[in-house]
Amino acid sequence: MAQDVLCEVKNCKYWADGNKCDADAIYVISHKGKQASNQKETDCQTFEPEI
Repeated sequence: MAQDVLCEVKNCKYWADGNKCDADAIYVISHKGKQASNQKETDCQTFEPEI
């Protein structure tokens, strides 16, 4: 499992210094069912706007 999860979305509540994600878990979905052909067919559902 990855030791560091990088994220450049600074307005996410899980964004931390150094472009790190400090969420307890990451949930990524595919727009094409259970498989994706490239990164554009995926989304991070863990994103929550920072308030």
